[in-house]
Amino acid sequence: MQLHLNHQSYLREPESTELGRKIISESIKLINELGFENFTFKKLAREIGSTEASVYRYFENKHKLLVYLVSWYWAWVDYRVTFETNNIADPRECLNRALSVISRSNKNDPATPHIDEAALHRIVVAEASKVYLTKAVDADNKEGYFMEYKRLCRHIADMVLALAPDYPYPHALVSTILEAAHQQVFFAQHLPSLTDIQRHGQPEAETSAFLQHLIFSAINTPLQQQV
Repeated sequence: MQLHLNHQSYLREPESTELGRKIISESIKLINELGFENFTFKKLAREIGSTEASVYRYFENKHKLLVYLVSWYWAWVDYRVTFETNNIADPRECLNRALSVISRSNKNDPATPHIDEAALHRIVVAEASKVYLTKAVDADNKEGYFMEYKRLCRHIADMVLALAPDYPYPHALVSTILEAAHQQVFFAQHLPSLTDIQRHGQPEAETSAFLQHLIFSAINTPLQQQV
């Protein structure tokens, strides 16, 4: 499976060449290992056995590379939500399955062997806010940098409205849920007094239960009716 992102974060589509895929694969490993602040194209070029110039042919700077990685992640989550909810008629079950996908998005997908989704998930948890918490956010939005995130939010918001057509804040609720899914994982790992999700045990199941509690309580759908 290949996910192609059609926006201006890249100069050349990395999925279209072996070198491009290697840039993506190795950048995920390096950012996960070093953190975004300490990641450089010079270090990436050394890892892929190429030159900085070859990396710059695909991405103008490391911020746009991070935009691409985070966008790819959201497109992949949206694909998995679509796959898991395909041909499911019950809107409550669709929403439950979507929340389960969000909670389990730290698992590697065998359909994308060149992408380490577990490492990419850790990057999204720690670094994704740096994509849009910038002075250039409005210009970046006009370039379509966040459409994958917005598409996923709209996809799940439609599920909320299928259950509660009169609920006035479906997009606000879903974007809060998406952010909470990552924040609670981060808090469990680094600031445990800010969450009840346990770092050890079954954090995915705990996170899914928490998200279900939030969303179904907000739309006044009894939890005992969930599938």
